[in-house]
Amino acid sequence: MFPLKEKDRRVVRVLLGAGCCPRCVLRFCCVGIQTTYRLSRKKLFSELHKFLNDEESNPEVVECNQPPCKKIRLQDSEKNDEDGDQNAATKLLSNEYILRSDQVQTCTVCLGILQDLCEKDFVKKVCSEVDSAGYHFSSLVLSVSLPPQLLVREHATWLLVKQEVGQQGSVLAKDDILQLKEVYKWITHPLLSEELGVPVDGKGLFEVSVIFAHPETDGDCHFLATVCRDCFRPTKNKQSVFTRMAVVKALEKIKDDDFLQHFPYRFEPPKGSVVVQEIQCTHDSVYVAGRYNKFSRTLPQTPWVIDGERKMESSVEELIGEPLKKMFKVENLNFSSSGREDVDVRALGNGRPFVIELLNPHRTSFLQQELKELQEKINGSTDKIRVRDLQIVTREAIGHMKEGEEEKTKSYRALIWTEKTIGKSDIDFLEELKDLKLDQKTPLRVLHRRPLAVRTRLIHSMKVEYIDQHHFHLYLKTQAGTYVKEFVHGDFGRTKPNLGTLMNMTTDILELDVESVDVDWPPKLDE
Repeated sequence: MFPLKEKDRRVVRVLLGAGCCPRCVLRFCCVGIQTTYRLSRKKLFSELHKFLNDEESNPEVVECNQPPCKKIRLQDSEKNDEDGDQNAATKLLSNEYILRSDQVQTCTVCLGILQDLCEKDFVKKVCSEVDSAGYHFSSLVLSVSLPPQLLVREHATWLLVKQEVGQQGSVLAKDDILQLKEVYKWITHPLLSEELGVPVDGKGLFEVSVIFAHPETDGDCHFLATVCRDCFRPTKNKQSVFTRMAVVKALEKIKDDDFLQHFPYRFEPPKGSVVVQEIQCTHDSVYVAGRYNKFSRTLPQTPWVIDGERKMESSVEELIGEPLKKMFKVENLNFSSSGREDVDVRALGNGRPFVIELLNPHRTSFLQQELKELQEKINGSTDKIRVRDLQIVTREAIGHMKEGEEEKTKSYRALIWTEKTIGKSDIDFLEELKDLKLDQKTPLRVLHRRPLAVRTRLIHSMKVEYIDQHHFHLYLKTQAGTYVKEFVHGDFGRTKPNLGTLMNMTTDILELDVESVDVDWPPKLDE
C-alpha cells in the first residue's frame, strides 16, 4: 500500500499544484520508506493520482506540472467543497492538467534533481565518467553538491505546507522533511552499486562527487544578503558569498513574514533542470614508509630551488618518489622524514625513516612482494641512495615517526680540523663530558626559513679518534634537533658552549655523517 495517510491528502494536492515532482511530494509528507522513492516517476505519480481519486484505476499519466496560476480540480471535488474554496492552494486536480511524459516540466523545488537526474540513464553516465577516470577501487562514496538556491525553494515550500497542515491542527517541523541529498542517495546508491559492481557506502576511500548547478535560479538567494547582511561575508577562497552554510544561517535567522515579502509561496516552474557542472573522482591518500641511506655529499633531501633556479639535478625525494608515482599512478606527492640532513651530509647506518603521501592515487592495492621489487628497482637505479623496509602504512601510524622526531637521539661522526696542533691527550677530555647543555641561537644558515630563537639542546656523550696534529674524528650522541655543525665551529658565538671554546682554539667541521636515527619505525621487514 502507498505510504500516505488521509491527513496527507490536502498536502499532496497543494504540492502537486505548486509544481512539485512526486518524490518531493513524498519528502514533504515525511515518507521515510526508501523503496518508495525508487519507484519510477510514472509509477509514483500514478499512485499519487490513485490516492487523490480513491480509485483503483491506473490512468496513463506521469506527473502534474501545471503552473500554479491555473485553477486545478479533481473529478470528485464535490465531496470536498468545504475545503476546496478556502485557498487556491487547496483546489483539486483535474485530468485535463495532468501532462504526459513528453510534457514533463522541471520540479519547482528540487529543480530536477529527483527527476531524470537520479534515474538509471543518468547514473549510467556518471558510471561512464568513473570508468574513464581509470581508478582501481573496491567501494565508493557518493558526494553530491547542490545549488544553494534549493534551500530557499525548500524553505518557501515548507512554509506553504506548514500553513496547510496548521489548518488541520497539525505541526510540520522543518527537520521532519526528508533531506533532498538523503533521498537522492537512497535512489542512486543501488543503481551505482549494480552498475559498478562495488558497494556504495559512507566509509570508502574512493569518492565520486557530482556537482550540480542551475544558473537560471542563481538569483533566488540574493534577497537574503539584504535582509541578513551579517550572514554573508566575503572570503578569500570562495567565489561567491552565497555558500550553502551562509544560506542555511540566513534561513534560520529570517522571520517568516520577512521571507515571504521577498520570496512567494509559489513560483514559476523553471525552464530547465539543473546541469552537471562537474563529476570529480578522488581517492584518499596512500602512505608509503621506509628508511633511506644517502651516500652522496652533493644530493639534497628535497628538490633544491633558489629564486626559481634549480641547484642540484636530483634529490632523495625524487629518486624514491618518481618510481612510486608511476606505480601508484599519481601526479603529486608529499615527502616527510624524521629530521633532515644537509646536502653535504651522508645518512648511514640503518638509515633515516621517511614517509611519502601519494595524493589521489589511481591504483592502491599491492602485494608486499611488489613493493619489494620496487625497492630493488630503486636501489638498482642509483648509487646515491639505498631504500629498505618499504611498506604501505596508515595515516595514524605516521604519528610514531613524528613522536620519535621529538624524542629521538641521533648519532654522528664528524671530521674535525683544528687551527692549533694537537695531540691525543688534548682531546681525550671530551669523552668525559656527559649531557653537555648547549644554548643554540637559530643558525645563520637556516635563519631564512626558521624563526629566531634560542634552543636548549643536549650532547649526551662524545668519543674521539685521533688522526693527526690538525684532525680527529668526533663521535657524538645528541638530542634531537641539535645543530652539530654549529657546535663545532660556534656559528660566530651563537652556540654556547662550542667545541672551540671547550678546546680553547678555532675548530671547524670538514665532513659530517649521520650514523643512526634512533626511531623504531617503520617496522623492520625481512630482506
